Formats: sequence, structure tokens, C-alpha cells
Amino acid sequence: MANHKSAAKRARQSLVRKARNLSTKRTVRTAEKKFRAAIESKELENAQNLLKAFSSQMDRAAKKGVFHAKTASRKIGRLSKALSQISK
Repeated sequence: MANHKSAAKRARQSLVRKARNLSTKRTVRTAEKKFRAAIESKELENAQNLLKAFSSQMDRAAKKGVFHAKTASRKIGRLSKALSQISK
């Protein structure tokens, strides 16, 4: 356990941040799963809306530091490519 008042505060803050980051990761993961399900069922219009929502959430998470910026870019790019594959 922390021996100083400031160290105890940092420990509390890290717990709060960890909970917030996990929540954000779950939200992004759920959005990705919904998008992939729409791709599997070939629902083009629904998939386009879900990709837009996913990319918005992913960019926001990258901006907060939950995901690395290049990880966010890579995931968005791969899902965009998957969408373009079914739209042909």
C-alpha cells in the first residue's frame, strides 16, 4: 500500500482510469462485433452506419489514449476494406 498521501491519491486515480479504459474498450469491442455481424449477414446499409459509429468510437478512444493511434487506424482501415469487399 502507498506510504504517502500523494501515492495513495495516484493509486485511487489509477483505479478510476482503469475502470474508464475498460469500459471504453468494451464499447469499442461491442461495436466491432456488431459491424462484423452485419458484414456476415451482408446488410450493406446497416454495416455502413455501424462502421461510422465504430470509427467514431475508436478515434475517441485513441484520442484518450485507450488505444494507440496506429492501432485505431489499422482497425478502421481493415473494417473499411471488409465493407468495400461486400459492396462490390
